[in-house]
Formats: sequence, C-alpha cells, structure tokens
Amino acid sequence: MRHSFLMGCVVVLAAFMANAQPKPTPRQLAWQPLETTAFLHFTVNTFTDKEWGDGTESPAIFNPTKLDARQWIKALKEAGFKMAIITAKHHDGFCLWPSKMTEHSVKNSPWKNGKGDVVKEVSDACREFGLKFGVYLSPWDRHEPRYGTAAYNDYYKSQLRELLTNYGPVSEVWFDGAKGENAKDMTYDFAGYWALVRELQPNAVMFSDAGPDVRWVGNEAGNAGETCWSTINTEGLAPGVADSKYLNRGDAAGKQWVPAETDVSIRPGWFYHASEDTKVRSGKNLVNLYYQSVGRNSLLLLNVPPNREGLFSEPDLASLKEFRSILDETFKTNLVAKQPKLTDKKLATFTTLSANQPLVIELGKEAEFDRISIQENIANGQRIASGRVEYWNGSDWQPLQTFTTVGYKRLLRFPAVKSTKLRLFINNANGSVELAEVGVYKASSRE
Repeated sequence: MRHSFLMGCVVVLAAFMANAQPKPTPRQLAWQPLETTAFLHFTVNTFTDKEWGDGTESPAIFNPTKLDARQWIKALKEAGFKMAIITAKHHDGFCLWPSKMTEHSVKNSPWKNGKGDVVKEVSDACREFGLKFGVYLSPWDRHEPRYGTAAYNDYYKSQLRELLTNYGPVSEVWFDGAKGENAKDMTYDFAGYWALVRELQPNAVMFSDAGPDVRWVGNEAGNAGETCWSTINTEGLAPGVADSKYLNRGDAAGKQWVPAETDVSIRPGWFYHASEDTKVRSGKNLVNLYYQSVGRNSLLLLNVPPNREGLFSEPDLASLKEFRSILDETFKTNLVAKQPKLTDKKLATFTTLSANQPLVIELGKEAEFDRISIQENIANGQRIASGRVEYWNGSDWQPLQTFTTVGYKRLLRFPAVKSTKLRLFINNANGSVELAEVGVYKASSRE
C-alpha cells in the first residue's frame, strides 16, 4: 500500500511539474511559426549616408521620389516573409508619419508636398499582400528637447498611441534601450509603454532585451545559440541591460517564456548605402542564416533597407528571390513515410516520447538525405534538452548526429547518407516530450 501511495505521489508530482513549466501565450504561439520577418530601416540616415543621425537633419533632405511600399512588401511576400516592421522613428527623432507631437517629420519634407505617410503606405501594403505589420519607435530621440526629462515619457507615449491607433492591427512593437550620452539620467517608462501596447494592441508581441514577449538573441550576426531555450528569468533584465550570452542561450530553468528573435541585416549596415550594393548577402548566405536562427528555435528578422528612391535595390531583390528558391527546393519533399502525426504540419498532433525511448522513422524506400527537421508541440512548453539520430546502413544502426534543444524547430545538417530508416532518441528532457513534426530532406545543390 505504501509503495502504491508513493508511486501515486510521484505521478502527481511529475504532472504538476509538467503543468508548471512556462508555456507561450496565444500571441507568442502565433508569432513563432512566422519564421521569417523583415525589418525596414528607412529615415533621414538613408539620405545622409549615416547609420545614426544626430537629430539636426533638416526634413527637407527626405525625398524618396519613387517610394513604393507595395514593391517592398510584394518582394517580401514572394520571398516567404510573414511580417514587416518599419522604423517609424529612429534615434534621430525624424518621424515617418505626420506626428502631431513634433514638426520633425514627413509633414515638413518635400516628399508628396508634406502630405505623405510612410507608415500608412507600409501598413496598407502589408494588408494588401497578407503580411503582418509591426513598428519600431526608438525611445532615444536626439532631436526632441524634452528628451532627458520626465516629460519625455509622456511625449513618447503620445507618439506610441498615434502608431497604435491609426494604422490597423499591429503585430509586433519593437523596443530597444539605446540612450543618449547627454541624458544618462533618462529613465524610460517601459512599464508604461508596454501597458499602452497591451491596452491598444493586445495581440501584438513586444520585443526588447527583456521581452516581455520576445527577446534579443544577443548579437546582430544572425546566430541563435546552438542551445537555445525559449525560457529565461527576466528578473534584473531591462532593455539595454542584459547579458548577451545569456540571451543567446536562454535558460533551461527559466521561469518566463520569452523566445529569441535573431535580427540581422542583408547588408553590412542597417540603412541603405550605395557603397554596399556589392556587399549584399547572397541567397545562399541568407539560407545559412535561416538554419542558424529558425533552425535553432528562434525567428529570423532580416533587415532590408529601401534606397534613396524609396525602392528595394536590385541586389537585395535578387538575393531574396534566391533565398526563397533554395529553401523551397530543399524542403519541398519530406521523405518520411507512415508517420501521419509527425508529417501533418500541425504542432497540436504529436507523439509522446520519454527519455531514451527510440522512435524509428521509416522512409519507405532507400533515399539520400542530408537535412533533418524536428519540432516540439511548444503549446505545452519546451522539453528536449538533448538527443541523437542514427541511420540504418543495411545491417546495423550508425550514429548520424547529436543535438541539444529543439523547441519550435531544430534543423540538422550533415554529409549526405543513404538509408531506408532512421532512429531518433531523446537523451535528456524536462518531462515527457511531445514530438510534433519530423522531416527528412535532400538539400538543394545551391545550398
């Protein structure tokens, strides 16, 4: 009787621990499968050939005579991107919409005789082509006289309110903690900013070093951690105040679900510079970034900056097209057979595995492959800490590759092998594993 009682307690405790694990909110669960999203860095810097403006730029220099947001969003749509985030205001303080809070905006530029609104054109194009829409509003403002005083927080919130109420649904609001050297005492009211977003756009995720919904990956090189947990402990963290290595890896014991977003630019800089037209990342390079971000339980936020005419440049367009073409070619055919639960592209249907329980994956016939995709049902948390894959060589099981965290998606790359079946083991896990998807592929020759 005592043995049965103790066993029952263990089962109840295990169930409690599983239920106590951090899980994504509905907004986070909708965000992660987007996989690839785009940043649009565009402001007066585009015309001054700078990365950071100083706030003294005249609105008269902003005149993208051929601006076509539909060209941007159409190209992103065709490249498989699911959201576009516009730099509504960068550190220079120049607003790409006719803000009522300042004269330092497009309303005093020659573009469209001061009647233009870049934010509106992007949001309208996103709606037309079916992309989600996001905004970045820099807390650091090198133009506004109130910056550095308590009154600035009210100014900032007023601008944030304009963006959140005049452009339809906003799916991501991007914050950073950059701060002017001349205003070290400036305290950003992030709690107030975030509360305003929750009030006006409750379905939007918010990005910063500390979340609350999405965290920085810790670098701008396009690399999520080889081990990347969606959980961290946010206590003591703030935008601009965080350990980049901690953010890159996450925390297996983290109490908050704050998945990583990998932000990187298609060019060496974040804003357009003609001198970088020959330095645009190739489609093959972007594919590698996809493996290092999406393939490591992150999301790829790729910056594609419009040029001075207000268009994506030809090198960028060609690279985006090649990127999508390669990915489509690689992941077109899943070689896995007889595993309907693991190949239906639905995270909510899964196979439950315990540690070191082998899962045999049949291919139906001998095939050559060099890529494997593994996904967990993250709706119930992230459990896998490590695992391994083996392949059948006709007479024995041979080691193929080991891996650490999985989460939303883990992509494995290895030299091509031929086999009729594989075997998957989960070596270590935080509770029973809900394995949602498995894919086996042969990479495009252009990778």
